[in-house]
Amino acid sequence: MKLLPKRDRRAVTEPGEVALHARNVQFDWADTALHWMPAEPIASHVLNALNLLLPEGERMFILTYNEALPLVKDEKLREAMIGFIGQESMHAETHAGSFEQVLVANGVDVAAYQEQMQYLFRKSLGPREGQSEIEQRQTLVERLGMIASLEHFFAFLGDWVLNADLEKFGADPRMLDLFRWHGAEEVEHRNVAHDVAEYFGIGYIRRGALMLIVFPTFIYLMIRGTKYLVRQDPALPDLGYPRIIKRVFGAMWRGSLPGLPSLLWSGLSTFKPAYTPESVGSTAQAVAYLAQSPAARAAS
Repeated sequence: MKLLPKRDRRAVTEPGEVALHARNVQFDWADTALHWMPAEPIASHVLNALNLLLPEGERMFILTYNEALPLVKDEKLREAMIGFIGQESMHAETHAGSFEQVLVANGVDVAAYQEQMQYLFRKSLGPREGQSEIEQRQTLVERLGMIASLEHFFAFLGDWVLNADLEKFGADPRMLDLFRWHGAEEVEHRNVAHDVAEYFGIGYIRRGALMLIVFPTFIYLMIRGTKYLVRQDPALPDLGYPRIIKRVFGAMWRGSLPGLPSLLWSGLSTFKPAYTPESVGSTAQAVAYLAQSPAARAAS
């Protein structure tokens, strides 16, 4: 599919709000290489690390939204939340069930990293027992704020992968479709988490404080996941953090990963008092890709 260049977006009429729904997808991972961008093995592992990180994170999103849903009286927001839950559920199961086959088939032991992500998202960031009603409410608001911060970066990454020319690195079309299908839905539902956090009264100060926690934590987890995969990759030396970070910067410079300045600028944009995620990506572009996604068409 020919992607819509960013420079042409102003010529496209945005469809406005769209009804969110989960799309069935079907992937065939036979013979998929661990280095699915052969020219960029480290960049491949950075994005592979997302496959290990995302499922537990998205399950936490679903659990938190199911907890929040009975407290939401705005029917329009409730419908958006239900659509969001459906899409996130499909994302989690696709990454956890399907792509794990690629990692395991290539000799990667995913169990240890998965257990750590389960502890982080189920215990550290999950619901807490023994709290008063007021404390439970505040913990829920904080979890919703964290989700909003993470969803900002997922929308940013979704917009990036829809527009990045990863084909020039020899990227496997199936992996590109996985990330572009997922990324397009992240762009499509980019406003929901922000709107939910605002509905629950997150406030400017707490929203900013959570972003200061979420941003470095997300980057750390990505680098840690990359190191975990590199250590098990027989085709690569067991690189320490300094050399991995150096190679990640090289991949950013070449364009096989998002550039650091754009990532930082995106994070800083959330500190604008009137911030909304509306400007992160194009709904028209996202919907156009989803209509032509090979995996979505195969499932239908």
